[in-house]
Amino acid sequence: MQIATGIVEPHTSETWDTIVIGGGIAGVSLAARLATDRTVCVFEKEAGLAQHTTGKSVATFIQSYGNGVIHALNAASLEFFTDGRSDNGEALAKPLPFMYAANADTLGHLRDIYDAAGPLARDMQFVDGAGAVEFSPLLRPEWTVGGLIDPHVFDIDVHALMQTFAAILRRCGGAIRTSTEVVAARREGDHWIITDGSGALYRARTVVDAAGAWADPVARLFGAAPRDIRPLRRSVFTLAIPEHLANSVVPMINAADESFYLKPETAQLLCSPADETPTVPADTRPDEFEIARALDAISEATVVDARYVRTTWAGLRSFAPDRIPVVGFDDRVEGFFWYAGPGGYGIQTSPALSELGAAIFRGDGARATDEFDVDSADISPNRASIVSTAGH
Repeated sequence: MQIATGIVEPHTSETWDTIVIGGGIAGVSLAARLATDRTVCVFEKEAGLAQHTTGKSVATFIQSYGNGVIHALNAASLEFFTDGRSDNGEALAKPLPFMYAANADTLGHLRDIYDAAGPLARDMQFVDGAGAVEFSPLLRPEWTVGGLIDPHVFDIDVHALMQTFAAILRRCGGAIRTSTEVVAARREGDHWIITDGSGALYRARTVVDAAGAWADPVARLFGAAPRDIRPLRRSVFTLAIPEHLANSVVPMINAADESFYLKPETAQLLCSPADETPTVPADTRPDEFEIARALDAISEATVVDARYVRTTWAGLRSFAPDRIPVVGFDDRVEGFFWYAGPGGYGIQTSPALSELGAAIFRGDGARATDEFDVDSADISPNRASIVSTAGH
């Protein structure tokens, strides 16, 4: 993903109100929201934005996806994707037919998904095996027993979304610095003094840790206790769409037990075993064992030829132990703001979560409940469920 950026010459000094560490969708979207009333700069250690998670995501808005906090953020983000436009007028997302599919062994999972969706389930529709196969001719009739259709699913244009938030940031006077890795930091008075890998110095009153899989290592640089933000590997691969369906509308299918999913993209299918393998923060590689498992499941459930994998890759999704985002000021380190752990929901919740994060940053935690139906205490970095786990 190529977005125009800048690199500071070594040993220069810059002063910003806020420096955001992390150039994925989390950091760039929050920076855009903050830049309306302060000077903001985003630091990204890689040569380009969105290298490890955002840029490798199979970006889809699924309203029924996630836990209660995520459901609230999904609902608050929906209008942004249905009505939002990029600077050149293109839609940020387009409707995507979608269904959870089940066989005899996994049929009960459909009811679990429906019940977990709560109020968001009101527009979801159960179908029997015949209805599921009619909805998606990818499915084998002998495998398929039922389905659950979610009408509020969209295919997100990640590049346009990133460009939109980056453009807002720049229009407000903000900046993005790529190839800028923080290697040291110290607090002097009411400012942070930050050193990057080239030796350049920066001053900022506040720092936002939006470093994704690197959130805990970054926190340690600033003297903050880690919050056990865990990077998990998600493998992705592509298969050909069956020739007889090449000119048809092919829905996205999620196995009800999350053993695989298939998403149409141009003339191919983006597929995944939906794995979440604990790993270290790094440029990760796909898990061939998990891909093989998913290929077996896809062969059993669908008419897709799973013998010939076209491409494979992997990305990282990072969660706190309770799988709820971590948003707010650290209660022991002055001027250090956590914005981490959106996991696999970071892209689809970015419109609402960035607004919510900016409100909390500005001290307006009540807005979290009033506008987003999220209690700021539930996403606080100081909540007991993650502080105790991390040994704070």
